Amino acid sequence: MTGRLFIFGMGYTSSHLARRLRADGWQVTATRREADASNIAFDDSASVEAGLGAATHILSSVPPSREGNDPVLQKYGEAIKKSRADWIGYLSSTGVYGDAGGGWVDESAPITGRRVGRNAADQAWQALSGEVRVFRLPGIYGPGRSALERVAEGKAKRIDQPGQVFSRIHVEDIVSAIVASFEGPAGIFNIADDFPCAQNAVISHAAELLGMAAPPLQSIEDADLSPMARAFYAENRRVANGKAKRLLGWRPLIPTYREGLAACMEMSSPMKPSSAPPAASGDQTNPRKASRAA
Repeated sequence: MTGRLFIFGMGYTSSHLARRLRADGWQVTATRREADASNIAFDDSASVEAGLGAATHILSSVPPSREGNDPVLQKYGEAIKKSRADWIGYLSSTGVYGDAGGGWVDESAPITGRRVGRNAADQAWQALSGEVRVFRLPGIYGPGRSALERVAEGKAKRIDQPGQVFSRIHVEDIVSAIVASFEGPAGIFNIADDFPCAQNAVISHAAELLGMAAPPLQSIEDADLSPMARAFYAENRRVANGKAKRLLGWRPLIPTYREGLAACMEMSSPMKPSSAPPAASGDQTNPRKASRAA
């Protein structure tokens, strides 16, 4: 299967998707805030609408404002609805579920997340069309953007908060889920790995792989976390991925952080600082990621 994909927001995840699809013979067009050699400017309405008119598949990875204003829907929502695309996708966040006290959440859980803007955008994309696929993503990591870099740079912290767990997903498993959905039904899908766990375990394993000492445990009060990072620790949940497995035939190729960090070690140089912008999603792999396109 090949087609023509139009992407709003060529960020970390969408660039991995574009690379995969181009290798498979797809035509991929994407926007960025400003045009460059490979992408068109988001505000270039004529070029964007031409791209939408030719697209067989449309994906948005652009996050909303804090107030819930989605720039893609505001500017191009009508053009997307009028397009002849067979498939429309939106990268959302598992942060819409809010705190579950460490319990499991699936796609039927109510939207109670603290980021009201993300909640509103998630619902707005659902309302756009009955053909939209909404992918709710936890903490995104992958080559050049993982616990390995943060440990190597001395930026990783281990927070002494027993019982706190987070879900995460390797970027290549997001790509494989999106590709699987091209021939699957519309709907909402949690895309997470099979092993929610404490972030401390991930940091400790990254340090072990690098031959470095793990950062000391700190209380959340002593860790000097940013307000956004502290807010992540106010929520505690395990993200269930069974629906994507059942309806899309998807399975994570990287089922736990151990396989994921090993893959990152093979594909990148973790001792070098990452220059890539942070990715957008809802859990604690990188607390800065929530403000950028995935």
